[in-house]
Amino acid sequence: MMLELASVRPLIWAPQTLRELRSFPKHVKREFGRALQFAQAGDKHPAAKPLKGFGGGAILEIVEDYERGSYRAVYTVRFKEAVYVLHVFQKKSRKGIETSRADVNLIKERLKWATQNHATKSG
Repeated sequence: MMLELASVRPLIWAPQTLRELRSFPKHVKREFGRALQFAQAGDKHPAAKPLKGFGGGAILEIVEDYERGSYRAVYTVRFKEAVYVLHVFQKKSRKGIETSRADVNLIKERLKWATQNHATKSG
């Protein structure tokens, strides 16, 4: 898919997220990259799902299972000028699909950061 550069929103990485992503397997990085390209173009990747507990569809999650690990990327399309990557992590829990409280709290903290960052840049 070719994206028109003028219509591509920049990715803004919350602190630590890009470094965390770099430690993931190549396959996982590629899949997350594809999903983020969709978001940058104003589209939604078929595997992207709204993250439960955040209301609406502005906070999205991609899940990628690889070998024996399950990886997650959480990002927001709330702001029309940019896509903010809020959190990437390997799910540790073996039971259930629920995101841990610590990860949810970190996502909430980074969403506040993204909102402040966005207000500073656009205001």
